[in-house]
Amino acid sequence: MTDPSPNPRDWGIAGTYVFDGDRSRAGYAVNKLCMSLTRPENRERFRQDEEAYMAGFALSEAQKQAIRDRDWLELVRLGGNIYYMIKISATVGAGLYAMGAQMRGQSLEAFLATRQNKGAV
Repeated sequence: MTDPSPNPRDWGIAGTYVFDGDRSRAGYAVNKLCMSLTRPENRERFRQDEEAYMAGFALSEAQKQAIRDRDWLELVRLGGNIYYMIKISATVGAGLYAMGAQMRGQSLEAFLATRQNKGAV
């Protein structure tokens, strides 16, 4: 799989990755894995043995490593769609705000301090 970055369509903003056709094609396998986690039995299989579960999809090594590291921003760069990636996050007990904090390089507490609804997690 070819690395979709740098992509001139990413607006030249560091850490910003536009989900376009190229990135969508690059992330097809990882997004397919994410969607498979809508089924409870697949979530359980993923939690039991992530490596074996990931082996069932045509993921690049970089995508596997991003999943292992819970490196959400890298996973976006590699073609992950945030709306699908939330399924991994929820499966492993993280939430959308935890993903946002990691993507911004902040602690969850610092990130939550920037949100209007302070009680949301």
